[in-house]
Amino acid sequence: MKARIAAASATLLLAIYAQDAPRSKASDYPAHIAIPGMEIGAEYLVHSIPNEKGDYFAKEYLVVEVALFPTTKSVLKVSSGRFTLRINKKSTLTAQSAGMVAAALKYPDWEQRPQMTGSAGPLIYGAPQGGRFPGDPTTPRPLPTPVPNQTDSNVEKQSDLPIEEAVARAALPEGAISEHVKGCLFFRFEGKLKSIKSLDLVYDAGSGSPPATIPLL
Repeated sequence: MKARIAAASATLLLAIYAQDAPRSKASDYPAHIAIPGMEIGAEYLVHSIPNEKGDYFAKEYLVVEVALFPTTKSVLKVSSGRFTLRINKKSTLTAQSAGMVAAALKYPDWEQRPQMTGSAGPLIYGAPQGGRFPGDPTTPRPLPTPVPNQTDSNVEKQSDLPIEEAVARAALPEGAISEHVKGCLFFRFEGKLKSIKSLDLVYDAGSGSPPATIPLL
């Protein structure tokens, strides 16, 4: 059990720090695949959602960053709905919208899923709660700001973004593209990380083509 926890922690740390490295091709990602008309790079970020000033921690979601690199001049249509996440070769999760993820962070269900608020390194946990009256935990207050990168003196301080906009910016863009794009996919998962033995990102291009599988774990 300790080995599995250590492996999950190492994966999360690699996901955090690898985001700073420039990636100009699919092979720059830990997992990648080539399919007709496109190359796909992917990285499993566990619960971490990248933000310009740090990372948010989405306890109830598995996060995968994907990058799409067109290999032809044809316009490609990007949709998160073409991606699914397969756990242990059998359970399949569908991608959720950025709005649902932001709502889960901003309005946690306190009666059934109490949230701990705090920070650890560049990660932000949960959301502090206000109330309609003293002691009422049902009304949210703004989320804490991600911890900025103190080692980069060239980073300008920016005004804080609402959680909805921050998650939307991190999400995979939707629509027609002619050049490479990247962003996150969010998959709701309430199980335990230690139960995940294998993890595959599956892309269905449609048009009768067989789905492409990208092993993540």
